[in-house]
Amino acid sequence: MAVTDVLARRATLARSIKLLNDFRFEQRDPARFYGALACDTAAMVADLWRGVHGVSPAGCTLLDVGGGPGYFAAAFADAGVHYIGVEPDPAEMHAAPEATAPATYVRASGTALPFADASVDICLSSNVAEHVRDPWRLGREMLRVTRPGGLVVLSYTVWLGPFGGHETGLWHYFGGARAAARYTRKHGHAPKNNYGSSLFAVSAADGLQWAANTGALIAAFPRYHPRWGWWMTRVPVLREFLVSNLVLVLMPPTATGSTSVRS
Repeated sequence: MAVTDVLARRATLARSIKLLNDFRFEQRDPARFYGALACDTAAMVADLWRGVHGVSPAGCTLLDVGGGPGYFAAAFADAGVHYIGVEPDPAEMHAAPEATAPATYVRASGTALPFADASVDICLSSNVAEHVRDPWRLGREMLRVTRPGGLVVLSYTVWLGPFGGHETGLWHYFGGARAAARYTRKHGHAPKNNYGSSLFAVSAADGLQWAANTGALIAAFPRYHPRWGWWMTRVPVLREFLVSNLVLVLMPPTATGSTSVRS
């Protein structure tokens, strides 16, 4: 069985449309947007775990690198997963709504995780790599702290996709610096995701090459697309514009050196 077989049954057009609709509320109703994204992410991770191990991830320890406020913590707690969040910004750690479940957070950088080798079952990073100057150093740290047979799930926004510019909109196609300058002129302040300091151009090709070079890659697919659109990941150039958000799934090898999983 392929690692993505369980997830593929849920990756429908209806799911894609619902997520796209929820994206509209990121600024004016973050609880709606991040709550829906967190639930979908928890379901995606559970599907991937079942695809590899055939059982629920309940009871597993998950390290969420850059998880932000408590929406993700609540979604994984509902799934019976022991959640640990890593955040460099203390304001993010304390921004959780009162309704969310309490969670364990560690203040640290994702590129220097203060955790022992092979200490967690699952390491997740959702939409963080594009905000890191060296995203593959982040990826290497995620692999390091994940036990053999566990899962690393690294998902990021592809720069040339329609959401690559984040709040600067499609102006990033004219250059990241130009898009940030336009946003500043229009709004009187720099964008939160400012090109060159907190937003970087990360391609699908770079992520796929890095993951392949680790020898631990077991699956790669567009996060928000229906199953019939996953073929785009395999097409150079086209994937940079149409994949939008790329998920890399890696499994640190067991003592035998083999993942024994078909992607």
